[in-house]
Amino acid sequence: MAVLAESGSNPDVELLYDINGLAKDAPHWFDRAMEFVGEYGLLLAMVLLVLWCWWSVRRRGGEDAASFVAALVWAPLAAGIAVLVNVPIRGFVERPRPFVDHQGLDVLISGKTDFSFVSDHATITMALGVGLFVANRRFGLVGIGLALLEGFCRVYMGVHYPTDVIGGFALGTAVALLLSPLAMALLTPLMRAVERAPRVGRIVRRRSTPDVPVVPGTRRPAQSEERDLAA
Repeated sequence: MAVLAESGSNPDVELLYDINGLAKDAPHWFDRAMEFVGEYGLLLAMVLLVLWCWWSVRRRGGEDAASFVAALVWAPLAAGIAVLVNVPIRGFVERPRPFVDHQGLDVLISGKTDFSFVSDHATITMALGVGLFVANRRFGLVGIGLALLEGFCRVYMGVHYPTDVIGGFALGTAVALLLSPLAMALLTPLMRAVERAPRVGRIVRRRSTPDVPVVPGTRRPAQSEERDLAA
């Protein structure tokens, strides 16, 4: 298909130049930091956020722990599915990278030869953020914030148009939300089965302290009394 944005009068292109123009005025070290953050750093941060949320849910436990963990498992699965959906979209649109058609951009990373629409990075981070929101609103809002920052970085780096990023946000959100009911219906029973398993149940919920015998004539567990005496 034809390029979606070819003219500098296009608001998409104007916003591209406005955001990427910040890179020209920034110091070299800042551009290198943005390059790392936009290409690798925020993806790593999203993975760590998912693990942090899982650890929090696991420690809290409760009867609904399996459904929470199922939602967390769905978050990376949604990101992977969204990227797969993006493969035919890119091939159909065939939009070149912005630096191919527009001069004067400060491109912070080289080697980008594939098509531009939609952004994989924006798709992955937003799918993870929305998937996290399904599991835990607090962690999900942080994840969505990181996804928005990822989108800004991709335009700042000169490798995507703003509409590439918006398309990625829409794709990641659609996959994470629309397929969530089916995913939860399949994953929740699986996580409950894992929770009941003797060896791998800790993945879903931290095991509670087993009951210990009570010393006759006292109200405290024998194990606690022994610790007190040892102290």
